[in-house]
Amino acid sequence: MTFRIRPAVADDLQHLYEMAKLTGGGFTNLPPDRKSLGAKLADSATAFARDGEHQPGELFVLILENAETGDVRGTCQIFTGVGTAWPFYSYRLTTLTQHSKELDRVFTAEMLNLVNDLGGASEVGGLFLHPAERAGGLGMLLARSRYLFIAMHRERFAERIFAELRGVIDERGGSPFWDGVAGRFFGMNFQEADQFNAINGNQFIADLMPKHPVYTAMLPESARSVIGLPHPSGRAAMRMLEAENFHFEGYVDIFDGGPTMTARTDKVQSIADARHVALTGIEAERGDKVLIATGKLGGFRCCFGVAVEDPDGQGIAINSAAAEAICVVPGDKVWTVGR
Repeated sequence: MTFRIRPAVADDLQHLYEMAKLTGGGFTNLPPDRKSLGAKLADSATAFARDGEHQPGELFVLILENAETGDVRGTCQIFTGVGTAWPFYSYRLTTLTQHSKELDRVFTAEMLNLVNDLGGASEVGGLFLHPAERAGGLGMLLARSRYLFIAMHRERFAERIFAELRGVIDERGGSPFWDGVAGRFFGMNFQEADQFNAINGNQFIADLMPKHPVYTAMLPESARSVIGLPHPSGRAAMRMLEAENFHFEGYVDIFDGGPTMTARTDKVQSIADARHVALTGIEAERGDKVLIATGKLGGFRCCFGVAVEDPDGQGIAINSAAAEAICVVPGDKVWTVGR
């Protein structure tokens, strides 16, 4: 059974909607709202069709499908730059150290500062894999296909890139962080705020959120204890990001307090290691395990495969199933990165 990554199309709306209903909340980039998802697909189709001069703030939505049956089993998204339509807000954890001569003591206070530091950076997000397919490395295929797409269209992306991980959600579907911080100012619970943000954007944060730093010592323990922690289901995703040279630099989501992982785009491992080579054969059924991608913009395809490098190092042969999945023949150029 071979799975491949391809661009999303309008007919994928129902598939996205069904997956969105399975996320369990706190998944801003994949809201269970047909209108919002339809708008994402329309924006993505425009971006995939825009050859030549690109625009800031493009969105690309990718789909994981079974190459044999056509069943859609996952999705992910890439943003060329955030903060183009409205400011992109994060909290950043900082510390303030003060000394009292009279008490002969040093006091260190941790604060949350509302910042726009990540405005203009690219983002990888919206990754969801159907619960029935969470084996066989398909989450890795979804995640790393985005980096090959970026390597193949490097001029469209910023020098800095980040990924937001969903924060801790309690058994009621609420957010301890939201309840302890922003919920006190907005008159709505986490689910209401998260849905509003997913559909309408976060300008309401700029309108209502206090601009002064928030001292974490003044928050309830339930909120303090989850700052910068990923949802349990996101721990594997955090490890994958760390393996790609993403780091936690104190940025957290303003809604659920989840960690934002950042990197220099050219330092992301799968981007730095990506190779553009000629395909010289499709008979290799044994070889190095790799990701293989081809196509520009709307023609993008990516899958797992095996590859054998030519003796002269000028090309590779891949297995026939991978070649069929991404529709390549000898003489084509492909991009690869080790699995």
